Amino acid sequence: MSLAPPLKFPVHIPFVEELGLELHAMAEGQAELQVDLRQAHLNSWEVAHGGVLMTLLDVAMAPAARSIHADQPGFGPGVVTVEMKTSFMRPGEGRLRAVGRLLHRSTTMAFCEGSVLGEDGKLCAHATGTFKYLKALPGRGRQLKTLRSAQD
Repeated sequence: MSLAPPLKFPVHIPFVEELGLELHAMAEGQAELQVDLRQAHLNSWEVAHGGVLMTLLDVAMAPAARSIHADQPGFGPGVVTVEMKTSFMRPGEGRLRAVGRLLHRSTTMAFCEGSVLGEDGKLCAHATGTFKYLKALPGRGRQLKTLRSAQD
């Protein structure tokens, strides 16, 4: 696991900040996140809630997809999740590490995979996901919402 301090996410994501997810790498089609599980992350078995694992996977795959645009301001266009399939192998406990990888991309789509590993390095969950590259997102009343950079 990375001992270096976390990097700043290239975009402002309040939900990710609230969960305490840390970005530790984002380059050349790969990204790594880490999180120290807190009480609020747990299910009734006192292990990581599946929603936390799925969020880790989603958030690890998205910057992997965006990392290929590192030469563009703000890492180029944003991505939105179109589809995600997740498999759970074992409970997540302690400090978790999520690794996302870009498998293939087209002009408008990115195909990724992600893994969440426990403190012992064993696989807790795995996912594949499809992401769409977007410069803006139609919001309420079809008003365009632009990507909020981390500096905003």
